[in-house]
Amino acid sequence: MLLSSNLTIGKHLFEWGKKTYLMAILNLTPDSFSGDGLFVNANQEHEGEEDANLIEAAMAQARDFVEAGADILDVGGESTRPGAALVEAEIELKRVVPVIESLISEFDIPVSVDTYKHEVAQAALEAGAHLVNDVWGLLADPEMAKTIAKQGASVILMHNRSSWAHAEIKDRLGGRYIGIPYDNLIEDIKRELMESVHLARSAGIPDEKIILDPGIGFGKTVEQNLELIDLLSDIRGLGYPILYGPSRKSFIGYTLDQPPGERLAGTAAAIAVGIVRGADIIRVHDVKFMKQVARMTDAIVR
Repeated sequence: MLLSSNLTIGKHLFEWGKKTYLMAILNLTPDSFSGDGLFVNANQEHEGEEDANLIEAAMAQARDFVEAGADILDVGGESTRPGAALVEAEIELKRVVPVIESLISEFDIPVSVDTYKHEVAQAALEAGAHLVNDVWGLLADPEMAKTIAKQGASVILMHNRSSWAHAEIKDRLGGRYIGIPYDNLIEDIKRELMESVHLARSAGIPDEKIILDPGIGFGKTVEQNLELIDLLSDIRGLGYPILYGPSRKSFIGYTLDQPPGERLAGTAAAIAVGIVRGADIIRVHDVKFMKQVARMTDAIVR
C-alpha cells in the first residue's frame, strides 16, 4: 500500500481517489504521432535552437489547457512514436528548458518534463519543473534515478517494451507494435514496473513520490493494449497512483480505422473505462473535452 494517500506537487495537493487529474500534453517536437507538435522552424539548419515562435506557441496552448482545467502540464522535446528519430540531449534541452522557464513564470500548476535523459531532467528541474515523466522507467539512463532523488522530485515510471523490430507503420493510421512477446501480459508488466520502483527506492526516491504508468501503446499490440486497459485495476493493485495515457493512440485508430485527428470518441471511451478501472491521472491532448469525460465518470464511480 502507499505510505501516503496524498502527494504535494509544487503548490498543489493531489488526493488520490478523490478525483481524476488531467495532465495536458505540450509536444515541442516536429514529428508528434498525433500531429500536435509545436516545433516551428522553417530553417532546418537551426533546428533545436531556442525559438521564440516555439515558446509563444507553447504558452498559447498552455493558457488554453489551464483555462480548460488541466492539473499538470507535461513538456516533451522528443517524439516517442514508433519509428521516431532519436534526439540528442543538447537539442532536447534547447527545446524544453526555455518553455519550462516560461511556464513556471506564468502558471502555478505543476510542470512535468517528459524525458528519459538525466541531463534533460536535471536542467528541467533546475528550471522549475516539479516531476519527471520517464517513459523508460529509469532503465534507459543509469543516472536518472539519482538525479531525481537529489532534486527531491516526483517521478512517473512507465512500462515500456518498445522495439523498432516489432514496429509497423501505415501512412493513414500511424505506427503500431506487432508480435510483442509476453508470457503473461499483466503479470509481466507488474513485475517490470516493480523493477523500476526498486531502482527508484534504491536511489532514495520515497514511495509517496512514485507514480506508475502501464505504458499504453509502448511495446504492446493493439489487442494487448485493450486487455491492459480492461485489467488496469490489477496495476492499481500494486499500491501506487496510476498515470494513464491512451489519448489518440494507434490502438484506437486500428480498432476504429481512424487517423489520429479522428480519435476523440475512441479516446473518450478509453478514458472512461480507465477511470473506472482505477486511473488517477489521465494524460490527454484534448483537455477541455476529456475534462468533461473525467468529471462525468468521476460523478458515477467516485
